[in-house]
This record gives sequence, C-alpha cells and structure tokens, in this order.
Amino acid sequence: MRWLIIGFGVFSLIEIGLLIWIGSNTGVWPLLLFIILTALLGFAVGRKQGFKTWERASQSMQSNQVPAAEIVDGLCIIVGSLLLIAPGLISDIIGLTFLLPFSRSMCKRIVSKLLYKLVQKGPIIYRRF
Repeated sequence: MRWLIIGFGVFSLIEIGLLIWIGSNTGVWPLLLFIILTALLGFAVGRKQGFKTWERASQSMQSNQVPAAEIVDGLCIIVGSLLLIAPGLISDIIGLTFLLPFSRSMCKRIVSKLLYKLVQKGPIIYRRF
C-alpha cells in the first residue's frame, strides 16, 4: 500500500511538471483547451463504448453466457475514461490506450491477468468506510 501511495505521488509530480513545461511553451489558454477537450473526449467515448459494452453483456446474459470479456472491457473503458478526464498528458496517453479498440486488447490481457491473480489469492472483500 505504501508503494502505491509513493507511486501515485511521483506520478502526480511528473504530470504537474509536464503540464507546467507544456504551459510555459504553448501558453495557458491552449493548455486549458487541451485539458478540457480531452476531458470531453473521455466522457463522450467512455459513455458511447460503455453503452455498447453493456448491450453486449446483456445479450450474452440473455443467452445464458457469462459476460467475462464484457466485464474486462467495461473495466478498461472506465479506467480509460477516468484517465482522460483527469488532467495530464501521461494519463491521457494511458487513457487512450485503454479506450481505443485496437490497443485495448493488450490492456485487456493485462487486466485479466491482474484479476486472475486477485481471485487466486482468495475472496475479495469490499468494505465501505
């Protein structure tokens, strides 16, 4: 858990430094426009692909199949959309990787392996604080 917090802090510092550097080279208004456009893109693409994935999951459940691929697809779409909505260039690149269908297959393999490892460790307990 400590490494996750440290990693998030380092990632945030790199993102802020990169935004400051880009803003000093291009100006504040083009940078703000870029941040707003990527947030809108993340929201719009995530919503559109999310609904399509929901429809595919519903169809597979109606035909008595487990929508495992659709669940992983949905997770990738959610993560990609959130990363695009968050300001930052690195997070935008990673978010696009999760959202674009031709690069999502690589991300789906990674997410599937992570989920498989989580399930193999034992029960997953969710607690609300």
